[in-house]
Amino acid sequence: MATVTLKGQPIQTQGELPKVGSKLPEFTLVKGDLSEANLAEFKGKKIVLNVFPSVDTGTCAMSVRTFNEQATELEDTRVLCISADLPFAQNRFCGAEGIKNVAVLSGFRSSFGDDYGLTFNTGPLKGLYSRCVIVANENGEVLYTEQVAETADEPDYQAALAALKN
Repeated sequence: MATVTLKGQPIQTQGELPKVGSKLPEFTLVKGDLSEANLAEFKGKKIVLNVFPSVDTGTCAMSVRTFNEQATELEDTRVLCISADLPFAQNRFCGAEGIKNVAVLSGFRSSFGDDYGLTFNTGPLKGLYSRCVIVANENGEVLYTEQVAETADEPDYQAALAALKN
């Protein structure tokens, strides 16, 4: 279990993020058209998992926008923006914002948050995902993780992107 804060108040997650050097756990998430995406779909590509509570908050929306901009400069890399939001809300946001360079995926009918140890199990966001970035190489080996200590803060974009270059 990890402890982070939301506006200074401690909240706990289900477990711990995957360790650097380990393999990414398998996942099945839901695309905007309600079809499923799984880890095998991204085999052979570097992956950035941008995980957050809800696209309908300012900080979460900013992380999707920022990674969408950065994704255009990344070779052989897919950025996956993941929340428990319904695909309908994700589609609405992406359409309004012109988000086209990242894959936006929903965990609404998935064990993703528990498998990755990042589901909030206490506090007002219980059941949603904590703000995290996980970077993996083309073999699915974890290169970098960040679980943002204060949920209202943005992740360290530069550190995540630098991990792709190692």
